[in-house]
Amino acid sequence: MITPPYLQKGDTIAIVSTARKNNVDNLKPTIDLLHRWGLEVVIGKTIGLEEHQLAGTDEERAADFQEQMDNPNIKAIWCVRGGYGTVRIIDLLDFTKFKEHPKWIIGFSDVTVLHNHLNTMGYKSIHGIMPISVAKASKDAVESMRIVLFGEKLSYEIPPHAMNRLGKASGELVGGNLSILYSLFGSDSAIDCTGKILFIEDLDEYLYHIDRMMMNLRRNGCLESINGILVGAMSSMKDNDIPWGKNALEIIDDVTKRYNIPIVFNFPAGHIQDNRALILGNTITMDVNETKTTVVFE
Repeated sequence: MITPPYLQKGDTIAIVSTARKNNVDNLKPTIDLLHRWGLEVVIGKTIGLEEHQLAGTDEERAADFQEQMDNPNIKAIWCVRGGYGTVRIIDLLDFTKFKEHPKWIIGFSDVTVLHNHLNTMGYKSIHGIMPISVAKASKDAVESMRIVLFGEKLSYEIPPHAMNRLGKASGELVGGNLSILYSLFGSDSAIDCTGKILFIEDLDEYLYHIDRMMMNLRRNGCLESINGILVGAMSSMKDNDIPWGKNALEIIDDVTKRYNIPIVFNFPAGHIQDNRALILGNTITMDVNETKTTVVFE
């Protein structure tokens, strides 16, 4: 996998929207943070645009992202927020100049579309907090983003979870938001799970939807071929009047119980304040034992 150049003081990072609308008023904490890190900031043309839920039309969002990709002075593109809409522009983008001068694409949730698409092209990207969440993010989440952007050594040590499957595994880290991941299978942006470590997280889904998506991962062969799983936050799950009977973690445990692979539950990433940065496309080693879990990015 190709690693884009890490940032240095004086570099410029662009903030754009590929999905839901956002204005500049709530970006001051993020701009101040980037300035403290010694970085310059460019606010994309989509910030402030409005097309119902979206930050402008598909063409406007694609054009803004394209402009930042093609500008050699922009060293990273930070998607301002998720929601929905990135899949509507992915096929409008031309990655020719990106391939000549790769840069970090940053975000999570709906930005999983970009993460998965970049992975199929052979490029790493950053799953982590977004500009609208900086003010409420944990110190560890913010610091992990700085560590990743500037190319420092990244590793995590987290407490054990009762549902963890013990073991050690290595592989390329792939995945992101489960709903988006699920929706991309069968498209040109679908990841290859073979020999990988799969990361999943989700928000505001019905529990039976989680079961349906996990069953899809089983039936399409993804779970058969992976080396391990990191299960991030499964936040604000919903149930029907007749309960499904299992919570999100229990659903994942049930669908994956036939596989002899290490699994980490409640990894600190996803739609939570402590949303630690992950380098998707990077090889990691996960060691899950009775006392702790370690995840080391090689």
